[in-house]
Amino acid sequence: MTTHRPPWALAGVLAGLAGLATSYAAAMVLTIRESPVVAVAELVIRLTPGAVAERAISVLGHLDKPALVVGIVVLLLGCFAGAGVLARRSWWLPITVWAALAGLGLVAVLTQRGADPVDALPVVVGLMTWITVHSALTDALRREQRRPDLESRERRVFVMVAGVVAVASLGIAVAGRFVGAGRRHVEVSRRLLRIPGVTRRQAPAATSVGLPGVAPWQTPNEDFYLIDTTIAKPTIEPEDWSLRIHGLVERELELTYSELVARPKTESWITLACVSNEVGGGLVGNARWSGVRLATLLSGLGISEEADCVLQTSHDGWTCATPLEVLTDERDAMLAVAMNGRPLPIEHGFPVRTVVPGLYGYVSATKWVVDLEVTTFAKAVGYWTTKGWSAEGPVKIASRIDVPRSGDDVEAGPVSIGGVAWHQHTGIAAVEVQVDGGPWQRAELGTVPSVDTWVQWALTVDLPEGDHEVRVRAVGRDGDTQTGVVRDPAPDGATGLHTIEISASQS
Repeated sequence: MTTHRPPWALAGVLAGLAGLATSYAAAMVLTIRESPVVAVAELVIRLTPGAVAERAISVLGHLDKPALVVGIVVLLLGCFAGAGVLARRSWWLPITVWAALAGLGLVAVLTQRGADPVDALPVVVGLMTWITVHSALTDALRREQRRPDLESRERRVFVMVAGVVAVASLGIAVAGRFVGAGRRHVEVSRRLLRIPGVTRRQAPAATSVGLPGVAPWQTPNEDFYLIDTTIAKPTIEPEDWSLRIHGLVERELELTYSELVARPKTESWITLACVSNEVGGGLVGNARWSGVRLATLLSGLGISEEADCVLQTSHDGWTCATPLEVLTDERDAMLAVAMNGRPLPIEHGFPVRTVVPGLYGYVSATKWVVDLEVTTFAKAVGYWTTKGWSAEGPVKIASRIDVPRSGDDVEAGPVSIGGVAWHQHTGIAAVEVQVDGGPWQRAELGTVPSVDTWVQWALTVDLPEGDHEVRVRAVGRDGDTQTGVVRDPAPDGATGLHTIEISASQS
């Protein structure tokens, strides 16, 4: 038995999984936001070049982070098995593997924003578990190696210990999940919140063009796109949240959650779009946001004439640099506390996030925001700008065909075509549709309450039997017509015309 690698590799894998289970449980019990594995995943995200990250998002979509975690776990399993095999040669060789893995976890945990010594405890717990459990599992294998005549008994001992370790690891992980009720408690707090000045309104009826298949003008919270760099979303009790506004100002300002929500509110329908959105993509949504205007907060602080941006920082350490001008003009740039009439979902930044009409989220939309530093672009660098994205990210004019879908078969004759178009803080003046390279035809537009939202559009065209190519373009209220030049999302947003291919046939 002991001359073969599998039992030794199995011992390493079981010890490794036991260490992951105890470190996870410790993180949950201590209500630490991230287990070491999650911290390593987020370290990888921070160090990943922008082009690689963009490619992963485009290929994997919302599965990019789960795929990263799975990949890390697979690599860990390989390391665990390797540590087990090394134990055949010497008792100390696997310890070097465990120590190296713990060192990586420690670096990942302690480089997180706001980390303190307590955050290292799950790593220490995991390391001690690795060494102790691995020693217990390999003792039987070593005794058998020294006394082949005891093989049968030692095999039984190994199997028994391995079974106990496997069951105990699962139990510890499950127990840790139940004991660590931080997110559940925050979710309860969120549901019980009643924020003064926040109203719940349905989308105005005239915003819809009445064409089934077109994206709802008001995006439900649960359907709103999610893009961020976190694996474990920060869970912050409202009473624990605070915001500091400082930097190139005469007077600093610190706000608690209760102080913020006591201020007068603004409520606006605002469409947000991700810079990673491909032409015709779905990383865009429209909601009613409620919060406190940033222009009001900043106006009384005595901002230096030198300042031209605000460096925003999230609770998890993510940063972006936003032009000061867009935070202090007439638009409803705000510290948002509610989305569609309800306190922000945790995934969308509860308890407070920033919302800025007209800018891509990578330079404006900070979830779980806790710090605003008034500064200059020469000194402030945001997370994505370090990875090659543009320092300023005004949203480009765009349009999309929602119905019919590319590849659909439709009945020849009158065919209804529709979708959405947006150019936040500029507005859409017209949407035009072209069929098979023919003349551009004006579509009917839904009405909108402001220039900060997208607009639904629809047009009925007569399609003869056969294959057809349909494309759409938008015209902004500033006269800007959407370009047909195809460019990738990097470094400041995709361009091109959304085009579909459909077939018309007689019924």
